[in-house]
Amino acid sequence: MMTLYSGTTCPFSQRCRFVLYEKGMDFQIIDVDLFNKPEDLAVMNPYNQVPVLVERDLILYESNIVNEYIDDRFPHPQLMPADPVMRARARLFLFRFEQEMFCHIPHIEKGTQKQADKGRQVIRDALTQIAPVFAKQKYMLGDEFSMLDVAIAPLLWRLDHYGIQLGKQAAPLMKYAERLFSRPAYIDALTASEKVMRK
Repeated sequence: MMTLYSGTTCPFSQRCRFVLYEKGMDFQIIDVDLFNKPEDLAVMNPYNQVPVLVERDLILYESNIVNEYIDDRFPHPQLMPADPVMRARARLFLFRFEQEMFCHIPHIEKGTQKQADKGRQVIRDALTQIAPVFAKQKYMLGDEFSMLDVAIAPLLWRLDHYGIQLGKQAAPLMKYAERLFSRPAYIDALTASEKVMRK
């Protein structure tokens, strides 16, 4: 059985929980207190961060790597495109999400006021830029739910929590977000702490 070491408020851990529930497989989740991490976490992950996936002798960390492994091991429903070209494009999108949006989350959570404000502005601009896409399609890659939707969902869930306010032009993006949040696997994957973030 797979075991996921997961932070109850960590957006990267939420991605992995979302995929596990989408796959409907047997797994175990061990909640990690991010302010009091167990000693064995640093042994499993040299960066001492969650999420960490353990399956027999295999230990993986970094949410996109963990999720691709789960997708390969349990291919139904398939979340990464089967076509090599589309798969490469999806990986490029995932890389851009990290570089252009998710890298600012630590600044918003723990940085100075100036760093946090800059992070909010960058994320707001990036999301506003992609919003029109959802006026024409259901998900990131068209009509099919994919790993890209998994990757961005935790950020969209935390917009209010992070103090990121989007304008009217982002309305298609917010409708898209509600589609993601209404998926049974998304609801099942939420921790009690994450539910509070939206109240």
